[in-house]
Parts: sequence; structure tokens; C-alpha cells
Amino acid sequence: MGAIIWLASYPKSGNTWLRAFLFNLLRNPPTPASINELDRFCIGESAGAWYAHRAGQPVGGMTMEAVMALLPQVHCDFTGAFPDSVFVKTHNFLGESCNIPLHNMDVTAGAIYVVRNPLDVVISMSDHFGVDLDTAIDRLGDPLAATENTNEHAAEFHSDWSTHVKSWTAEPRPSLHVMRYEDMLDRPNRSFRALTAFLGLTPPNDRLRKAVKFSSFDTLKAQERQHSFKERSEFSQAFFRAGRKQQWRNILTPAQINRVVRDHETQMTRYNYLP
Repeated sequence: MGAIIWLASYPKSGNTWLRAFLFNLLRNPPTPASINELDRFCIGESAGAWYAHRAGQPVGGMTMEAVMALLPQVHCDFTGAFPDSVFVKTHNFLGESCNIPLHNMDVTAGAIYVVRNPLDVVISMSDHFGVDLDTAIDRLGDPLAATENTNEHAAEFHSDWSTHVKSWTAEPRPSLHVMRYEDMLDRPNRSFRALTAFLGLTPPNDRLRKAVKFSSFDTLKAQERQHSFKERSEFSQAFFRAGRKQQWRNILTPAQINRVVRDHETQMTRYNYLP
């Protein structure tokens, strides 16, 4: 049994990439780890089966208050999934719902937060949620943005992009490591080496480079083409769509860019994302 290390991000910001890297690094498979086995290595915080086990009924038929009341104990259950630290993916902001903290800090050891330029996030969100760009920009700025309870997943509370980023990163803590998606792209070896240092790991250079290669976008995309990916949205043709930065320069209109900057200027400034 071990404490939780949250793998946190706003949706479509690089969480799956982070999970794939850690899977390949820590399990050290001879070939790239299957993207469809990530949940055997890292728990999805919203996975409905955990809540249904506690409630004795599917999540989809429960009220939000009832599901949230289960959340602290479900997080305790996570700690028994593996004998050492337990990685748990979360898209929830660091706050509360129904007066219940969305993350049980009594069983938390730390967190890794991935942040990505919101100008690119809205493009990926548009594809993932099956909405146009203006609707995605609206959602990015909605403090009440959330998903619903279904039998497969408990609700996620994203809030707006700025609130999400600020909630996790406003106060530097030794138990928190922040990664920029763009640095993961531009300087993967350096970026992931810093991550391993945060985790107290000193993998040999060849093992680190292999994990970076096995979790590269091209590798993940090739796996999806061959085997599909069970986390792909019903609205998307592919989960691993582009894997690039600054797509917004060729896709968003000046008015759309201005809307994103207007809504999120403070946090964009912190992470050098202003146009």
C-alpha cells in the first residue's frame, strides 16, 4: 500500500503522454507498453467501477452528492492498488464539489502537473468533445465546466483553464512538479530527466532515452492506428491527433485568439504563452 501521486492536467494537455512515459520507464518493457494497458499501471480517478464497488450500484444512477460522499474513501481504496506509490490520473481542478475536496490529501504524497498553451488546448478540445472552436473557447472559460456521472465514469470538475492551472500551481510546494507540454516536445530528455529527479529516481541514460522513445507521439499514434485506443472520444477520428505546439497560429482567428488571451492572460503570462 502506498500514497497517491496525482498526474494532473486540464483535459487535452499531455496527461496520456506523461502516463505512457512513466509506464515505459518504470516497467521497462522490451517493446513499447500498450496504450490500452495504461490503466493497469495508472488509475483513472474518475473510473466508475471504484465508486460502484463502494456504493453497490452503478454511478450513473446516483446523485452528484452521493458520488462525492464516496470520493474520500475511494481515494483510500486507490492506495491499496499497488504496494508502493500509486499514480492516479486526474482532470479535476484542486478544489471542492458538494463541500467535498476533490482530492483526498490524507492519502496524497505529491502531484505532477502538466500545463499546455490554452490556444492549442482549445483546438484539441474541439476535436475531443465534438464542438466548434468558439464553443471550446467558451468551455475553456467556464468556471462550472464539468462532465456528468455515467456508469463508466464519475463526474470530473474541470472549471475554467485559468482556475485549473492556478489551483494546482499557484503555491510552489516540494511535493509538486510542474511540466510544460512544450518543453516535453522541445527538450524531452531534459524535461523527463527533471521528472525522474522529482520522483527520486536516477535511471541510466539509455533507459531514460528508451522510455522517451517508447512514449513518443509517433510511437503512440502508430499504436492507435494498429490497435485503436479505448480512451478515444466518440467524436474524434484519433486520440493522438497532431502532437504539435502553436497549431493555433494557423487555425484560430484573431478574434478567437483575443478571447482566449482576455480570459486567461494572467496564467498565460506565468507560463510564457502570450502571443
